[in-house]
Order: sequence, then structure tokens, then C-alpha cells
Amino acid sequence: MIMSLPISITEQDAVRLRRLLDSSLARKETDAESLKRLEHELDRAQIVTQSELPPDDIAMNSTVELEDLSDGEILTYTLVYPEQADAAGGRISILAPLGMAMLGYRVGDEFEWPVPSGMIRVRVRRLIESREAAAPHPVLDAAEFRR
Repeated sequence: MIMSLPISITEQDAVRLRRLLDSSLARKETDAESLKRLEHELDRAQIVTQSELPPDDIAMNSTVELEDLSDGEILTYTLVYPEQADAAGGRISILAPLGMAMLGYRVGDEFEWPVPSGMIRVRVRRLIESREAAAPHPVLDAAEFRR
């Protein structure tokens, strides 16, 4: 699995996500194995202040464009907390498998993650909006950022 690229998460998101992991809501909405994967992602993440978060990182409330590498489909989602999720509106919960997967990755990164139908392998094409970022920034495209 490609989940070894370094990821960054803001202190605020890390605290709120750890609380969510401990909540009954998380245990009710998500299977134990998925919660362990999210906890692992939090454990391996570099925790940074809001101002230190790279402008091309996916944070909570970021709207991103992903490419499904199996079929080329372009997916646009906003990463949100469970109470704000709305699949029809493109608002994906952090407790959904793809939501867990994309947190902390950057424009240009590729990753794969287990989903109910098997594995999904995606590339982060661009960051459309990052509401958690310290300052607004323009749309960021994968061509502008390389690790």
C-alpha cells in the first residue's frame, strides 16, 4: 500500500480527530479496523501549527480534486467532520475510507487505501480551497508542486 509518504496535520485537527476517535459516534459509524487506520495516520503525521501547514496539504475543510488512477475519473470532495458530511453535495466525512486516506496528503501525491469495494488508488490533482489554511491561496495544481 502507498501510505508511507509523509503527511502534515494541524494541531487543531489532530486534537479534534483524536477526540472523534474516542467518541461513540466514531465507533457507531465506522468499523474498528478503519478507526485503527485513522489512528495510525494521526500517529505518523507531523503535527504543525496552522501557519506551518504547507499550502498544498489537504486539511479538514479542504476542497480537493482527485484522480482515480484505475479509470481516470476526476473526483471533487470537501473533507469534513461527520456531522457536516453530505455525499450528494461532495462533502466526505473524515470517517469515510477515502476521507481518512486523503488527510494530510499534498498536491501531486498518489496513495491507495482500502474501501468497501476493494482498494482505491488516487492522485491529488489540485487543492481548490483550504478553509483551514492561515491565509487564502489560489487554486494549486499538481504541476506546481513536486516532492
